[in-house]
Amino acid sequence: MDLPTLQHALVSLELDGWLLYDFQGQNPTALQALGLTGRMLTRRWFYLIPARGEPRLLVHAVEIGSFPAEVPGVRASYASRQSFRTELERLVSDLPPSRRVAMEYCPLATIPALSRVDAGTVELVRSLGAEVVSSGDLVQRFLCRWDRHQLASHVRAARAIDAAKDAAFEQIALAHRRGIEPTEHGIQRFLSQRFEEAGLVADHPPIVAVNAHAGDPHYEPSEAKPTPIRPGDLVLIDLWAKGKGPRDTYADITWVGFCGKQPPAKLHALFRIVAEARDLGVQVLERAWRDGRVLQGWEVDRAVRDQIAAHGYGDRFIHRLGHSIGSSVHGDGANLDDLETHDTRPLVQGLAFSIEPGIYLPEEGLGVRSEIDVVLTEEGPRVFTPAQHELVLAA
Repeated sequence: MDLPTLQHALVSLELDGWLLYDFQGQNPTALQALGLTGRMLTRRWFYLIPARGEPRLLVHAVEIGSFPAEVPGVRASYASRQSFRTELERLVSDLPPSRRVAMEYCPLATIPALSRVDAGTVELVRSLGAEVVSSGDLVQRFLCRWDRHQLASHVRAARAIDAAKDAAFEQIALAHRRGIEPTEHGIQRFLSQRFEEAGLVADHPPIVAVNAHAGDPHYEPSEAKPTPIRPGDLVLIDLWAKGKGPRDTYADITWVGFCGKQPPAKLHALFRIVAEARDLGVQVLERAWRDGRVLQGWEVDRAVRDQIAAHGYGDRFIHRLGHSIGSSVHGDGANLDDLETHDTRPLVQGLAFSIEPGIYLPEEGLGVRSEIDVVLTEEGPRVFTPAQHELVLAA
């Protein structure tokens, strides 16, 4: 992070500082902010970025060497619980009298992705005379907006996973032409191999879901209980991956296919509703950009959700419209969400997120979702993941 720019933002937000805290990796936001992901840190540490002056680090004596030299500021250590309390009091007392600090905290945990610091630690900081407010605006502004390298890595990943998806549907069709029934897990393994060949990594294997399994948004194929993919089946493939660079970003897509040449009328109708709702989400973003309006995350979700509800499937769209995307597939930026949360964070330039409406009818052996990724560039909303406009016919 650019320290002068960050400190200027703190002043503009009437904050005395940003107080980063972590214990045993519970706050990945703080680790990302200081480039500490993967380092061996097992004790509590605090890092205060003041609105004015030099940052200050408080860390256990056995782990002070775990902080790289590139992390600027004055360093203090503790060993006992008494010295921990003394040094933390000193750190907070150096703030201006208002002592208004941002932490990874959200009032009433209304947005869980912002609630990384445990309640006891927030109580401790408050007991020292500080006012604790949410760091949500800072996190989004300084950790979630993509630069050119991250955008380019997303585009590369998008092309690679799109090609892998096409190959997977062709693999299913080829197997059926040969009289073979592939399995969900087998196609999942095929996709993972394609990722490896393309130099991609993912935090979890892709989803390959047949019929009623597609009605479970987080279904996991099982090697122990393999499910065959037969002619006449619906197949949903959800796949996400990124390059291996430390700052590379994810691409995340979902496509739906039918193993045959004539999909059932209801499957076709559900797909049309979902695809049109997905496109509406993009249109809402484009209109706002043309009008110079900055939307909040919940507004896009609400527009799309209302359209699906108008078709009678509002209660079958059971998750948020989209999630933030970054170096983690579920990033810390604004989500498109007016269901699970009411996300009021602004959709500002540099953010990226998915748009993925779905309708789930597992009791009828149906589940349809269509997912694309949107990047808010200086030229407006851009989609680098191809949008599905017709069911894939894997025949």
